[in-house]
Amino acid sequence: MDPEAFRDSPAGRIVRSVEGQYWAYVPNPLPPKLAWTPSLVAALSDADRALGELSGLGRSIPNPHLLMIPFVRREAVLSSRIEGTQASLSDLYAYEAAQLSLFEQQPDVREVYNYVQALEYGLERLQTFPLSLRLIREIHQRLMTGVRGEHQTPGEFRRSQNWIGAPGCTLNDATYVPPPVPEMLKALDKFERFLHELASLPPLARLGLIHYQFEAIHPFLDGNGRVGRLLVTLLLCAWNLLPEPLLYLSAYFVAHQQTYYDLLLSVSQQGSWGIWLTFFFHGISSQARDAVARAQRIQNLRERYREQFQTARAAARLLRVVDLLFARPLLTVHQIEDTLNVSTPTAQGYINRLEDAGILREITGQARNRAYQADEILEAIEAPLESGR
Repeated sequence: MDPEAFRDSPAGRIVRSVEGQYWAYVPNPLPPKLAWTPSLVAALSDADRALGELSGLGRSIPNPHLLMIPFVRREAVLSSRIEGTQASLSDLYAYEAAQLSLFEQQPDVREVYNYVQALEYGLERLQTFPLSLRLIREIHQRLMTGVRGEHQTPGEFRRSQNWIGAPGCTLNDATYVPPPVPEMLKALDKFERFLHELASLPPLARLGLIHYQFEAIHPFLDGNGRVGRLLVTLLLCAWNLLPEPLLYLSAYFVAHQQTYYDLLLSVSQQGSWGIWLTFFFHGISSQARDAVARAQRIQNLRERYREQFQTARAAARLLRVVDLLFARPLLTVHQIEDTLNVSTPTAQGYINRLEDAGILREITGQARNRAYQADEILEAIEAPLESGR
């Protein structure tokens, strides 16, 4: 790491390793002194409005879980994609349907599945336990078990130095070297205190500062990016800014990936807090509005499907199958049997009705162990909004 790029930064300090072999960066404790320019205030105001609209939607719809389940899985795919995975949303649903033997397996899908498990675990734990370093470690353990990086101490803060840079680079060639372990532990202690203290800063500003700080400390040997993005959603719910986990920033970060990395580095090198927070607030605004539009698209699709079968015989159970599709757009007869506690012929009959209506499509081409996909629902969940309007 080039120490001169960080030497005069107001956001932190450079230190020499104990062995004297490399330089590293230690971020200052939060909060920094912020310059609230008109453009930064305007970006925050817009983000607050957009988030308020999404929060209102989450509190008004009768079945927010129908949105939460697909939104969580879309986020898992996109957040993991930033780290280089190639698994798709369909791959994830196939994995959850325990039908991997029927498809060409994606080795990355377990990483995406772990992301879902880590987020759902964190949300459940927040009901009785505050967001803390302990909970962050627990989330990391669930994220990293059984995947790439599983041998790099899942659930434990690092005990050795890590760094960020081009593949194959050394500590001296790295773009960024986070705090050595002793400084990291001190920084984490102050980070946790900031999580819990009553700050006078607006919540979304605190959220942007926290995301930067976590990435700057880089406390794990692997998985820091994914955990840092998980923290955004967990804090939005923990602080009651959203009633359900409906907003995720990974789609925004994927679309502006190099800018995202450059701005995080710019804070460390130059203390460019205003530029970073403006970018972060724009992400909140764009993804909140995307979530509102996507939620409305999914709700409209659900209502259209339900209207098709409202007067059908055995409508109540068939409508439950329709709702099940929004949680599992790729499913099997056995899943319907288990969920509705019905016989195989009855479950197959529901599948046939939905297949005849053009809602489901059989995707294995086999006579046994068949799986069915709701293409229109998958499109509503993951396609760009312009193509779905």
